[in-house]
Amino acid sequence: MYFYSANKLTAKQNYKFLTGSIIPRPIAWITTMNKQTKLVNAAPFSYFNIVAKEPPLTSLSINRKDNKMKDTAKNLLLQHEGVIHLVNDAVLKLMNQTAASLPSDTSELDGLNITLVDSQSIEVPAIKEAPIRYEVKLHQHIEIRDHEQITISDLFILEVLNYYFSEELFNVEKEYIDPLTFDPISRLAGNSYSHLDKILDIKRPD
Repeated sequence: MYFYSANKLTAKQNYKFLTGSIIPRPIAWITTMNKQTKLVNAAPFSYFNIVAKEPPLTSLSINRKDNKMKDTAKNLLLQHEGVIHLVNDAVLKLMNQTAASLPSDTSELDGLNITLVDSQSIEVPAIKEAPIRYEVKLHQHIEIRDHEQITISDLFILEVLNYYFSEELFNVEKEYIDPLTFDPISRLAGNSYSHLDKILDIKRPD
């Protein structure tokens, strides 16, 4: 096997090795709101996963850029709420457009064919076109620091308040999400994404 010592690599190399091997990664397409201006932002993040089931908690890590907190992180820290949307082909191109780096006073949603709808338990609106979404509130915020104690990332633990599932992919009787009908988009490295290829069932040991 090829061997590399992480502490001898550049940040770009570590990023390439991590994002190229920890795949596929689920995508959190999250809307948040500026508490003062009420401007709604949307951005996709693939440092996202499950933390706990009771209460239902997810994690979302947002890297800082030039040592500055991103708008989504600022909004979560001040407003304490957001809506996480999961992504499939129906919204992939729209989601990709919201990955643009824009000034803080500009919404990524401007000029896009996206429908915002009211949430049930929070002020932040949701994206109607997404097949699955969670209304979330801030449970915990952790500053991730490097060896020099400089904050490099904001880790948010977010509690799910409400779930929304498209009727096409959810079996109400079984409370089951059909993964093939959902056909989620996951993140790879660079500009690449992927679909589910095949599903394998293996019984766990007792």
